[in-house]
Amino acid sequence: MAHTIVTNTCEGVADCVDACPVACIQEGPGRNQKGTTWYWIDFSTCIDCGICLQVCPVEGAILPEERPELQQTP
Repeated sequence: MAHTIVTNTCEGVADCVDACPVACIQEGPGRNQKGTTWYWIDFSTCIDCGICLQVCPVEGAILPEERPELQQTP
């Protein structure tokens, strides 16, 4: 099962983007409710490795399960 980036918790740090071995994390368009850039995980590409969870400094920004209702996907 894929991981989820919670759109309105993400602060756009993007450590996850460089760490992802399959390049499944993309920048979302515009800004989230916090006014920051945000990222999303392509559920069909994510291999559930958990590296994004390990490198993200924002508590609660990435969840270890697929929760499409919390992640805006362009």
